[in-house]
Amino acid sequence: MLRELFNDQRQHLEYFFNHLDEKKAQEVFDLCAHSKGFLVLSGVGKSGFVAEKVAMTLVSTGTKALFMHPMNFLHGDIGILSSDDCVILLSKSGETEELLSLVPFIRKRGAKLIALVSNLQSRLAHLADLVLQLPVEKELCPFDLAPTISTEVQLLFGDVLAMALMKHKGFTLASYGENHPSGTIGKKATIKIGQIMIHGEALPFCSPSQTLQEVLPEFSSKRLGCILVVDEQQKFQGIYTDGDLRRSLQALGSEVMQKQIGELMTRSPIATQSDVLAWDALKLMQKDPKRWIMVLPVLEEDRVVGLVRMHDIIHTGIA
Repeated sequence: MLRELFNDQRQHLEYFFNHLDEKKAQEVFDLCAHSKGFLVLSGVGKSGFVAEKVAMTLVSTGTKALFMHPMNFLHGDIGILSSDDCVILLSKSGETEELLSLVPFIRKRGAKLIALVSNLQSRLAHLADLVLQLPVEKELCPFDLAPTISTEVQLLFGDVLAMALMKHKGFTLASYGENHPSGTIGKKATIKIGQIMIHGEALPFCSPSQTLQEVLPEFSSKRLGCILVVDEQQKFQGIYTDGDLRRSLQALGSEVMQKQIGELMTRSPIATQSDVLAWDALKLMQKDPKRWIMVLPVLEEDRVVGLVRMHDIIHTGIA
């Protein structure tokens, strides 16, 4: 049964994409992009829930927007509207009386009116400054009654509009972080490697000419899963990790203890910088799904200034 419904859903959504008037959709975007005031969204029932969700997405991605219930509109809140604003009404039928009753008052305030409907012959479609038909072949409901596909396409278009406006406004990850100071989103957009890296005396160092046996005390005592190899000018040469140690012992046995680290280390490993976002560093460490990198040297002009472990990044709560 589920497979059949999924197939039906896919077919209905393909109908939407195949019949959407992209030129009209672009006109909706253009009007919203050049609006000097708020985008005010409204709807009734399921369409109202979609309108509220789209409004919240717009706000969180840099667009001045708000949701207003039709009844609140008519009981004083319409006073917030100005001629700089744009009102977006969502209705499958375009015949929702609560929305139709708003039109004279929206006109009186001088705001632009956009109708997102599935019926181009509806009264709301004829009354709007700009109308976009959201094509619906039929609802997923076997009786073609319960709003399913109609609300899906409303949400789909609303999310696309929000992302288009986000790009148009040049809304950055840093801006996103400012709008979401708490929680995972804010952390992804704000926490940098320099805030969580291990530095100073806690870092394990050795020179390329030292043998593995000579560096083991430093390797073990710092307990960071690696040792950083630097030259006499403290410039970074390479890294030797717990994993390298296991592989070396398997390949060479006890003889490896007398090998110089310069022979065993990984040269030119992946590294990062202190001003890189921790989220970006984590993606770099997990780039190869078959072999995650567990530690990253933090460099500044080829010198080691810190070390960050995957554990430290995950501990921040961004993943």
